[in-house]
Amino acid sequence: MIQAHQLTKSFGPVWALRGVSFAVSRGEVAGFLRPNGAGKTTTMRILTGFFPPTSGTAQVAGYDVVDQSMEVRRRIGYFLERTPLYPEMRVEEFLHFAAEAKGVPRGRRRGRVQEVMERCGLVEVRRKIIAQLSKGYRQRVGLAQALVNDPEVLVLDEPTIGLDPEQVVEVRQFIRGLGGERTVLLSTHILSEVSVTCNKVIIIDQGRVLAVDTPENLTAALQRSTLLRVRLDGPPAEVGEALRRVSGVSRVAEEDGAFLVEAPREVDLAREVFQLAVQRGWVVRELAPRGLTLEEAFLKLVAEGE
Repeated sequence: MIQAHQLTKSFGPVWALRGVSFAVSRGEVAGFLRPNGAGKTTTMRILTGFFPPTSGTAQVAGYDVVDQSMEVRRRIGYFLERTPLYPEMRVEEFLHFAAEAKGVPRGRRRGRVQEVMERCGLVEVRRKIIAQLSKGYRQRVGLAQALVNDPEVLVLDEPTIGLDPEQVVEVRQFIRGLGGERTVLLSTHILSEVSVTCNKVIIIDQGRVLAVDTPENLTAALQRSTLLRVRLDGPPAEVGEALRRVSGVSRVAEEDGAFLVEAPREVDLAREVFQLAVQRGWVVRELAPRGLTLEEAFLKLVAEGE
């Protein structure tokens, strides 16, 4: 549904993209992760027809983003972090305007506007002036305008920025529910957001793609050591110091009332920790393997890329 092949983009002497390639299949929700200045925004603007690449090609829903840009725009919904809204318009009025601008047939506009207002929780504020809405409701209006033309592909740039915790949960559930129904490319710097909403991760840094995979495969591939979550029934400071002295241990860190202990894979870490507990007379409260989090995998990839 989305295909990018060797995309480059230069702004004078500065190269924002350096051969970016990835694919997102129909019905997938893909998380686009990056440090600031990595090329994410440039890639999204190429895919949505804001400007062409310097070289390379991209297709959305089977249409070339340069040669068939109008066909691409008919099939795409774009939510920007700061969606341009008309503050003097009422919510329902603005969504009717957006539907008309996006080419929704006159006979379908009322129904589409009503549907997206219901899906985005805007019915109760439909007659309010946008300037009077909270940041959370303005975000919802931005999502509604992205959906009003019933697009095959949604490109969402930081959709939960500025929302309160309850609204964040609602938006994440909403995005996750779109999987299978629409193809979604979600840009965010909140890695936990990708973990709960996406079935594919694209990591980009300094204009290059570092990885494209499922979150599970990505974290498993980068797990090059043994990680154990350990809780022993002893004085915390004493337990931590003893764990650091265990043969082969390379790192000990506190984590939510427990210790995260790391050692090379060849070390039988669970055996070593258990023997320590027996020697000291400490009850083992927790001794469990712990995989890399997506955040840890992301930091490893970026560090290796540098």
